[in-house]
Amino acid sequence: MIVVLVAAFMWLLVAALLVLRRGRAERNITYAALTIAIAMTMNIDQAYRILDRYAGGTNLVTVVADATLMIGVFLLGRAVMRASEHQPRAAQLALGRFTLAAALTGAVGTFLLISRGITTTSFMLELGEQPYAAAYSMIQFSYYVIVLSAMAALAARQLRTSVGAQQIPPVSLLLGSICGVALSVVVITMDLAHVVRNLNLMTVVAVAYEPLHLLTFLFLCLGFASQPAARSLQARSRDRTTRMLVHDLEPIWAAATKARPGISHTEPAALDTSDPETLLHRQVVEIRDAMIDTRVEFDVSAGDRELIERAERYLLGTRSSDAAPVAPPARQGPHRR
Repeated sequence: MIVVLVAAFMWLLVAALLVLRRGRAERNITYAALTIAIAMTMNIDQAYRILDRYAGGTNLVTVVADATLMIGVFLLGRAVMRASEHQPRAAQLALGRFTLAAALTGAVGTFLLISRGITTTSFMLELGEQPYAAAYSMIQFSYYVIVLSAMAALAARQLRTSVGAQQIPPVSLLLGSICGVALSVVVITMDLAHVVRNLNLMTVVAVAYEPLHLLTFLFLCLGFASQPAARSLQARSRDRTTRMLVHDLEPIWAAATKARPGISHTEPAALDTSDPETLLHRQVVEIRDAMIDTRVEFDVSAGDRELIERAERYLLGTRSSDAAPVAPPARQGPHRR
């Protein structure tokens, strides 16, 4: 049941990413989600039995599905790394191709040494007493520990530099990565307990498996789906704020350009009025030009000056109320920007 839910989460994530990230050149997250969705679908009992029957009925689909999942996790890690401004050397190594290749080689090599029997949907439960089966599982989940630990470190870095809605993706990725590391530790403990035939310990630890499995993919899906959603919300919020500032500066700008005509009046074609941010920038520039030009009589009230400075801080991307305003040009006389 958990595998079905996880597969459903992943296919929903694929659909969400195709909608939210359409038109974007960066597709690593979408490819990763698609790869993991395929891997989880292959692990659904009904699909597994059908596929393994065509593969010869010796559980070969297990290694195909697990290798596909490892590649999907690798792509997720690469997507997180590329979205991060700071990429420590350790994270680059953990999320690199060499680490993936080593893990895949070790997993496939040990899998081929397992006495696999006929098709079973409880592969590790039935065959986990074999040392090679335990090694096969432990190699995979050790790789997940490495990748998810690196993802957690990058998400924590991103969280420190995020504000507002932009904090949701890194928080979700951080929680998902932590749950994934805990899940991997649980599985490795189960593997060791099984191979030494300590079934009591294996049963006790197994209680945490399904909740952690579900939470890992739930938080990771939320994190990756919320990234484009948060950017979209932020863009809409910025557009609303820009239009509000343009509206508020309109009377000051009109008075400024009446006193000192700027480029938007002398060369109307040079001004792109369809872009609110370009228009706001032009308003601020021409108001400042009128304020510093000693040949014209133009003055603003304290309230208007505060509004102009707020617009300048906004254009610089500074939200702090005590940020210093942009200094006006020292040169006087007619000029254009």
